[in-house]
Parts: sequence; structure tokens; C-alpha cells
Amino acid sequence: MRRIALLADSHNHLPPDLPARLREADEIWHLGDVSDEDTLSPLYALHKPLHVVRGNCDANLSWPYVVDLEREGFFIRLIHIPPHAAPPGIDILCHGHTHLPRGERIGGARYYNPGSIGKADRGAPPSFAWLELERGEKPRWEVVRV
Repeated sequence: MRRIALLADSHNHLPPDLPARLREADEIWHLGDVSDEDTLSPLYALHKPLHVVRGNCDANLSWPYVVDLEREGFFIRLIHIPPHAAPPGIDILCHGHTHLPRGERIGGARYYNPGSIGKADRGAPPSFAWLELERGEKPRWEVVRV
């Protein structure tokens, strides 16, 4: 089983206790709108694999707009702004941008958004999420308020 912490829309802010909460993660995925890349320093200090995609508020040109991964037999796309439909072959589409947590199936893909870790707005408190993947099992998704 692989346990992945998903973050999005930090906008220059991570809660001070977040790194301690992510110690059990096998990987950390940030789904864009980090803003200042120094915001990620506490996450790099955890020495976990960290994937970051560029959001519409990010200036770091080395971050890709899209990252495609395979984990535990699932084909996964990381992106900031969600498309209307997942590309063929994608089982899980992880995105940010809306600041609202999401976990739903659209067509053949599961869409997951951990909400905004950096600020409460649009009616939702700050949050991140856990995605647990195990080959042959349904993904487990949990949104955690901070």
C-alpha cells in the first residue's frame, strides 16, 4: 500500500504543524499555486518524494503543468486546473484550483481535490488529503481539515 499526502493552493502559507502530520506519507503531491517556492522548504525537509505541478499563481518555470504517474497499478494525472474530462487511460485525476475538496467519479476517472491548504475561502476550511492506493483495491480518499 502507498500513502500519499495531497496539498494544493498553499498561496505562500503552510500550517506550522503540517510537516509533523505528513511524516507518515510515502510521497507528497502539491497540485499547484504554491506561489513562493520557499513555502515548500518544510516539505523538502521531510525527505519524501515531492511532486509539484505549476498553478496559475506560480512563477517557477521548472515545475511542469502536468505530471503523469503510475502507482500500485493506477494511472494518475496531477494538474492544477481540472479538465472537463480526464484523458483516456487516466484512472485518477488529482487537481487543485477551486479551493474546494472533491472526491467523485466522472466517466472512467476519479477526480480528487484536497482543497486549499493555505486559506479558508469559498465556504471551505483549509484542508489537505490522504490518498491510499493498494493494487487491486478501490482507492481510499480522506480530506483532513487543518
